[in-house]
Amino acid sequence: MPAAESFRTGAEPVAESTGEVIVDQEFLALERELALFLRRARASSGVLAREVHPELEPAAYGLLVRLDEVDRQRATELAAWFGVGKATMSRQLRALEELGLVAREPDPADGRASLVLLTQEGRDRFRRVRDARRASYVQKLADWDRTEVAELARLLNQLNTRAEG
Repeated sequence: MPAAESFRTGAEPVAESTGEVIVDQEFLALERELALFLRRARASSGVLAREVHPELEPAAYGLLVRLDEVDRQRATELAAWFGVGKATMSRQLRALEELGLVAREPDPADGRASLVLLTQEGRDRFRRVRDARRASYVQKLADWDRTEVAELARLLNQLNTRAEG
């Protein structure tokens, strides 16, 4: 039985010996599928970013997602969330500000700091694109049971949580 089939059917793991290295077929399948998924996600981020604003960098789209989730956050917290340096975050936020998609306001907890938030235009543009993307997911996964969609989300969350540490 091919490795992909054993992975999908839940059969016992298939391992093959290649010299001294044991190759675990399930992890090879995982690596292959994640690589493909990530390639497509990067390409999709570019498309989504341009739909929000023609000059928006693909990497900045994730910032809009995060700011929509948390409402407002310090730039240092955003940098830590994404695992990037302060300089990278400052550059991305400056570009978003120049496009009118984000703004800064004083942090009420610390007047020396500021919080970054979506402008109304940024929120409107982002949500329009996000809603269209979700509709696309619904269409692509129309033949999936809702419990399968929930399980995929749960497993991806588990993978992302473990990737943090």
